Amino acid sequence: MTDLTSLTLADARERLRRREFSAAELAEAHLTAMEEARALNAYVLETPDRARAMAQAADARLAAGDARPLEGVVLGVKDMFATKDVRTTACSRILDNFLPTYESTVGANLWRDGAVMLGKLNNDEFAMGSSNESSFFGPAISPWHRRGANTPLVPGGSSGGSAAAVAAQLCLGATGTDTGGSIRQPAAFTGIVGIKPTYGRCSRWGIVAFASSLDQAGPLARTVRDAAILLTSMAGHDPKDTTSVDLPVPDYEAAVGRSIKGMKIGIPKEYRVEGMASEIEKLWERGAQWLASAGAEIVTVSLPHTKYALPAYYIVAPAEASSNLARYDGVRYGLRIPGRDVADMYQNTRAAGFGKEVRRRIMIGTYVLSAGYYDAYYLRAQKVRTLIKHDFDQVFAAGVDAILAPATPSAAFAIGEKGGDDPVEMYLNDVFTVPVNLAGLPGISVPGGLSAEGLPLGLQLIGRPFGEETLFSLGNVLEQAAGRLSPQRWW
Repeated sequence: MTDLTSLTLADARERLRRREFSAAELAEAHLTAMEEARALNAYVLETPDRARAMAQAADARLAAGDARPLEGVVLGVKDMFATKDVRTTACSRILDNFLPTYESTVGANLWRDGAVMLGKLNNDEFAMGSSNESSFFGPAISPWHRRGANTPLVPGGSSGGSAAAVAAQLCLGATGTDTGGSIRQPAAFTGIVGIKPTYGRCSRWGIVAFASSLDQAGPLARTVRDAAILLTSMAGHDPKDTTSVDLPVPDYEAAVGRSIKGMKIGIPKEYRVEGMASEIEKLWERGAQWLASAGAEIVTVSLPHTKYALPAYYIVAPAEASSNLARYDGVRYGLRIPGRDVADMYQNTRAAGFGKEVRRRIMIGTYVLSAGYYDAYYLRAQKVRTLIKHDFDQVFAAGVDAILAPATPSAAFAIGEKGGDDPVEMYLNDVFTVPVNLAGLPGISVPGGLSAEGLPLGLQLIGRPFGEETLFSLGNVLEQAAGRLSPQRWW
């Protein structure tokens, strides 16, 4: 029998239905792989008992011929998603041993469709980071190594554990959240597929909030088809989330393999940033050629306010974070460090509970929202955000179906290599991803090839609002041309 952990989600789903193996066997194979891969620190909590119980229930449904869309498919859950009666911490000390009494809507949708939960995956604390180094549980480690070296590399962030687990075959797919690139960047760094859907496509209910106007859930998977299958289950209207859109969910899998002939693909000239690695430039050109060969028309487009996206994002996101994280005070749940009085207890709890990066962003956010600076920073950043969205609207109004860009300005870097003395160095990793969040658009990262050092590089496709089907069709073309990437096992 083929190693069950090496199957794609689509293959596993079909073979489960044909009864070639059981959901229990599939779950056990992955639980064993997780044990052997603990050096990657991808999972912060394994849930073997729950996985076995869910797999057993899936086998009963399969035997009765009553299989649901994801029956028996094993998944990992980013620790930003509330999981009922299972520790959920957002990888922060301040949510120490928090046990939710409810399930996130995205999680509930996956379990409703028969998926099996293997455990909770590592992420940057409160999803604030581009490398997974700010996690209270320590960094997740990429399953990739530079050619001829064994330096530990970052898997990207904030969904680093999700990306590492999918790439290392420790689950068939995983949930992620994307506030400024936190699905697409780690997908690019680890050679897998990650899609950030249109804002409002997936419910945010039950996801620990970072920046509410930017956060969006999405899947990470090893193929475009697998990502499409997962998003079909994850998406949908939720009355508990006022930003959730009441639109029918298409069959995203049906879009995989559709012709892209006649589609117009925009290449934004402003994305040719200073200092971009030549191999990223070549990858971008190669991606455009692949799409052209499949019948797409390639055109140059302009997104003139792109250069303001990063500074605008790093005002808006911390401002919303400072507001959202005010609720963590040691009173109702999570960590509590006693003090002389209530104010002292608040201060002690937040000082001990939040890590350095989270404290930095809370302070930036509080500053830009303060009385003397609100107009100068926050209000101006929101105006810039409107201009960035307008740029995209104009490009799409001119008939462009999607935009092709790099996902990241470089391949994965080593743990401890960036952001030590200069946090801005780390923030620059998000240069190609944050405009998509500011505009609320869908974006997908698909592997495009390997760097000179043998590390994955990703191509990003940006779509019209609710144009995920187009992205899956285009992403499939890139995937067929580039081939799938897998790391050599060293752990």
